[in-house]
Amino acid sequence: MKRGWITWDKAEISPEVFEQRVNRVRRVLAERGLPALVVYSELWRSNQARFFSNFMPYFNRALLIIPRDLPVILLCGLSPRVYGWIRSVTTIEDVRPAGNFAKPLFEIAREREWTQIGALEVEQIPYDLYQVLHSGSLGVVNVEAPAVFAPAEDETERAMRRKTIALVTTILEEEIPKGVGLVDHHLVGWLERRFRRAGAEDLIVLLTNGRTVPAPPNGTTLEENFSVSVALEYRGHWVRVSRPHGFAKRPERDVDCSERLDGSYPYEYGTGTITAQHIEFEHNGKRLFYGDTIL
Repeated sequence: MKRGWITWDKAEISPEVFEQRVNRVRRVLAERGLPALVVYSELWRSNQARFFSNFMPYFNRALLIIPRDLPVILLCGLSPRVYGWIRSVTTIEDVRPAGNFAKPLFEIAREREWTQIGALEVEQIPYDLYQVLHSGSLGVVNVEAPAVFAPAEDETERAMRRKTIALVTTILEEEIPKGVGLVDHHLVGWLERRFRRAGAEDLIVLLTNGRTVPAPPNGTTLEENFSVSVALEYRGHWVRVSRPHGFAKRPERDVDCSERLDGSYPYEYGTGTITAQHIEFEHNGKRLFYGDTIL
């Protein structure tokens, strides 16, 4: 559950940024002779719709429809009572109830005489919805993510992630020195309070005294060489930062652990992808390490 808030600060991301991102989609649609692109959004796959519209209510399914020459449409599984709120925190004005998604999508296609549409990474749409979308006469053509979704090339996206990393790093550097001798639940409580007040929408905090991999708090007293790993989402932008206790400055062999920018969450990198990190260094005669492998 997201316990933080969902908002849009136009000083951080201007409407023009979203317009530029959508225009890139429209250029690709024109090149491929497609009238619209459908972008799927839900709990485990919200970054792409967020990238194009700032829409990120994670707790329900949605289809973001980006027509080639008309305003964006959102087919939403949420109650109409929140449509005003959605309009206030996104670039979307046209919000419609979804039902089973296929019926309203097919109706829009008939109204506009679309015979086929593009779907972003159609093979990654959940099976039941995939089957429904392919049940009618409307052709659904796959559009690969790199063609239209390139957050690593987007300066605003990179700036937001740098801001998020700075937020995490500042709070960790202030709070970690207070942790030695505390029960891990207590430190995590303080971190949760700081991060939530700073605007974190989602948060995963793992700790270790160095003898195990980082794990959720379990009532352990934190020792001199403990470390903390934080995965945090700010304005829909995920980063992960790890910091050990006991250093006035970062060790020389520190590693940039920024999240991949492919639209997935830090714990859902994509089919068949494995990432591995291993950091090891000496300090005052002690061998310190942090390792992580994710499928």
